Amino acid sequence: MEENLDNQLNIELSEEVAEGTYSNLAVITHSNTEFVVDFIRVMPGVPKARVKSRIILTPEHAKRLLLALEDNIAKFETINGRIRIPEEGGGFPMNFGGPTAQA
Repeated sequence: MEENLDNQLNIELSEEVAEGTYSNLAVITHSNTEFVVDFIRVMPGVPKARVKSRIILTPEHAKRLLLALEDNIAKFETINGRIRIPEEGGGFPMNFGGPTAQA
């Protein structure tokens, strides 16, 4: 059987983008036409955090991202065990779980 090569997508990944950007917080907002995901890096002891990357998605692509994440998390947990999210406080742990710094 012959494959249709016209439907393939060639994706290029530069070295700079391949290094990635670390984020430990994401803030998601939406309008009726788009979802905006801001990836933020919060550092201990620093009262101000900066958005490191902003991704804007159509509602359809946001849903596809959700399904892809669910699938990949399920595969990860099958191999590595359940990912636990602390429920206490209901929010982002600003102390990063370590000891409080003292001067």
